[in-house]
Amino acid sequence: MSAALEAVQDRLRRFADEASEVSPLYSHLAAHAADDDDVAGLLTDATSPDPALLLAAVQRVLQAEPFHELTNYYPALGGAYGPDASLWPMFRTFVLDRADRIRVLVASRVPRGNEVGRAALFYPAVAYAARQAGGGPVGLLEVSACAGLLLGMDLYSYRYQSEQSGQIVAGPGRAALGLHCALKSDPGQKGPTIPKRLLVSARIGLDADPVDLDDEDEYAWLEACVWPDQPDRLRQLGAAATARRKKPPTMVTGDMVTDLAAAAGRIPLELPVVVLTSDALRPHSAERVTAFRSAVAELAAARPAYWVSLEAYSAGLISDRPELDTGQAILACTGWVAGEERTTPLAQTSWHGERMYWLT
Repeated sequence: MSAALEAVQDRLRRFADEASEVSPLYSHLAAHAADDDDVAGLLTDATSPDPALLLAAVQRVLQAEPFHELTNYYPALGGAYGPDASLWPMFRTFVLDRADRIRVLVASRVPRGNEVGRAALFYPAVAYAARQAGGGPVGLLEVSACAGLLLGMDLYSYRYQSEQSGQIVAGPGRAALGLHCALKSDPGQKGPTIPKRLLVSARIGLDADPVDLDDEDEYAWLEACVWPDQPDRLRQLGAAATARRKKPPTMVTGDMVTDLAAAAGRIPLELPVVVLTSDALRPHSAERVTAFRSAVAELAAARPAYWVSLEAYSAGLISDRPELDTGQAILACTGWVAGEERTTPLAQTSWHGERMYWLT
């Protein structure tokens, strides 16, 4: 067995463990694929052998065969079956019979994530940054924006459910997309200030390869990257894409470090810039993350700017709060005072936006 295949199988096993609580379907398939040289071997053609890439490629091919029996196990494609003894043999046969098409996708694509549910986390955090900037309208600049769906956060409606305050409603009343988020804070501690409206006057998305939602193939790949036993995420994607077409952001193709200032230059100078990152730092080296932080600091030295981040604790934005290193996402706001970077952890959250534990 080659070292490359062994590495792929190890990643599949780890993926199966990580997905076990959130996606029984993908956990089941990844665990079996890890023990199957033929299926796992398809990932050795990838630039980065991410198990999610293989599974997305299979789902993309399955999208074109809506009457295949395998769709019965894919809720996003209308199925209702849970993983059982018939699933893996059927999946394996489907994959190997279409190995050439799947191999092309694995070699030419990367997993794309535009998790719209995270807008429920960013909404109060951007409102926090806007208050720091004086309370007026802001310009949003999302880095690694994919299709830029988070840039429409002011167009969505929200319902935050908390024990202390009951239900908090925000956003326009007749929004194309409504998001729900469970909100928790310590007893006696005030939760986030959530305004009825968020004032966004400019929206710029910066990505090395932005997704064109008007391209049917690109949109289908974005759908294929949504885990199929989480159909609510697929529904949210479709609703957000509809809202985005009403107020489309400006999408800029460029590098997160060297092109950050130019992208920010598209936002009128009278608007404070709120830079957004959503699990954007994880793929990059420590040196690359440091370079990005320096680029944002340079932007903040030139004009009012804040950085609202939803990143892993390991990204290093916060290093003195080891109790927050739990595997959850950390929602934070970074500002600069006299050139000194100051990051305030706002909340611990789920990665898809369902829950938020407010800290500040």
